[in-house]
Amino acid sequence: MTARSQGLKFLSPGEVVFAVVAENSTHEPHRLLAASIGVAIPADRNTYGYLSEHHSFGEPEDAAGDYAEELAAEMLATTLNVEFDPDRSWDEKKEIYRISNKIVRTANVTQSAVGDKRGLWTTVIASAVLIFD
Repeated sequence: MTARSQGLKFLSPGEVVFAVVAENSTHEPHRLLAASIGVAIPADRNTYGYLSEHHSFGEPEDAAGDYAEELAAEMLATTLNVEFDPDRSWDEKKEIYRISNKIVRTANVTQSAVGDKRGLWTTVIASAVLIFD
């Protein structure tokens, strides 16, 4: 994973890129909405990781981000044969993933907002742009 400021150095205006995008919109006044991208990176660099997208209503930003992150980690854990109980909390599963030494990092990018009080459209977007060198 690369910080936005570093990643922008590898992109040119108008360039076509591969991306995973989560978007959510509302015109309902005061409605909480969120869009989130989760990422799970394996310890073995020869193995692919996972990206997930999640969009929700009424869910705080941290909860939406945790959900997207957990979803990506569960998909990766399944492909790596990491044993986990899906009914356990995200914190408990994170510990299992850490101990397995197969998943090195999980993260999320999330944006939330509250719908405009006059009913104007409000949109949130979260994205992960893939950079190849």
